[in-house]
Amino acid sequence: MSELTSICVYCGSRSGRNPSYQQAATLLGGEIAANHLRLVYGGGSVGLMGTVARACLDAGGEVTGVIPRFLQEREVMLQRVEDLVITDDMHQRKRRMFEEADAFVALPGGIGTLEEVVEMITWAQLGRHKKPVLLADIGGFWGPLTELLDHMISEEFITRETMIRYLIASDVTEIVPKLRNEMASLSAEALQGDEAALERL
Repeated sequence: MSELTSICVYCGSRSGRNPSYQQAATLLGGEIAANHLRLVYGGGSVGLMGTVARACLDAGGEVTGVIPRFLQEREVMLQRVEDLVITDDMHQRKRRMFEEADAFVALPGGIGTLEEVVEMITWAQLGRHKKPVLLADIGGFWGPLTELLDHMISEEFITRETMIRYLIASDVTEIVPKLRNEMASLSAEALQGDEAALERL
């Protein structure tokens, strides 16, 4: 596991009704820049997407935007982003965002945000990656999702042994430290696994 250099942020193309969502997006963009990390996001200029990207750019940070052609007008590409990738479809967009990022953070958002973060948890569960996934639980936004996951466990559709751990942070300033700690833990686990495999040889 490499060190943390980039964070993919999933979030809404709207700002939501709670002002704390936009405040969190602004703070997160600044935190990413202050920690010399690169923001990877959906490429738009509207809603929380535009807020987090502008905040990162305003703080001197690097931003990679990834947007499919059919959303160029609807989500209004943020022209200030120099590293702007235009894909043919949503599948290419999600794959490119995955490849560009070391970790994933979900701010509040709609169905698209939900789908993206759940997909990253699913991919991890299937062993396709070991990148940290964090829910930015601003104002308790992600509470219903974590309750649903617990319900799936209690109904025995997911076992606690196979449930991939995900991180939760209600304070934006906790996000980068938690991601770094998780990457360090994953690296240590991978090293232990390698050592155990060598001992069996």
